[in-house]
Amino acid sequence: MSSRLVSKDMTIRVALYTALAVLIPAAALAQATPPGAATRQRPAAPSLPVHLVLAATGNEARFIVRETLAGASLPNDAIGATKSITGEIKLGPDGKVDTATSMITVQMATLTSDQARRDGWIRRNTLKTDSFPTATLVITELQGFPTVLPTSGTISFRLIGDFTVHGVTKPWTWDVTLTANGSEFTGRATTHLKFGDFGMEQPRVMVVLSVVDDVKLEYDFHFVKSPTN
Repeated sequence: MSSRLVSKDMTIRVALYTALAVLIPAAALAQATPPGAATRQRPAAPSLPVHLVLAATGNEARFIVRETLAGASLPNDAIGATKSITGEIKLGPDGKVDTATSMITVQMATLTSDQARRDGWIRRNTLKTDSFPTATLVITELQGFPTVLPTSGTISFRLIGDFTVHGVTKPWTWDVTLTANGSEFTGRATTHLKFGDFGMEQPRVMVVLSVVDDVKLEYDFHFVKSPTN
């Protein structure tokens, strides 16, 4: 056999052995690795329920009503406020409100303005706090609220709930701005109503000439995430 044929035969054998050395380990690896294993990822940890409770400070509810006093040349804002507030909010793993436990309660007899005469009239006649000592808001939905509770930044959303004042309950919407800072959440919720919406009588005091039939309600809140979460 000529040297040229021997050389060619050796080249073919080397190429064949090299191909087998590459293909056999690859085939073995393919059999040992199940399909999709290379791209499979660990599932994300499931979200947990969230329990928010009122902080010891930073919670105040108030009403604001435009009135005109006798002898005054310009209208005046009558403002009554209280810090006697209790409540909590619970969110499920899906971010939805637990309506069975999410409620805010305000002690209406503690609302105080800059005039004791006005306060007494409102308690006796408008709010009738002897019969209806509290106002409650049972939270049913947070429209536009993220599924995962934020830990920083400011967001705006709408809070919808069953609002009870003066013994009358109606679904009511509040505009909310919330700022998150770690496990603390502060902000303000606002809404408007008319006295007749909840069967209340407009204030009539001798020193007051007129009262606008538009009540602005504000709630400055401070919630903290329960340490059990």
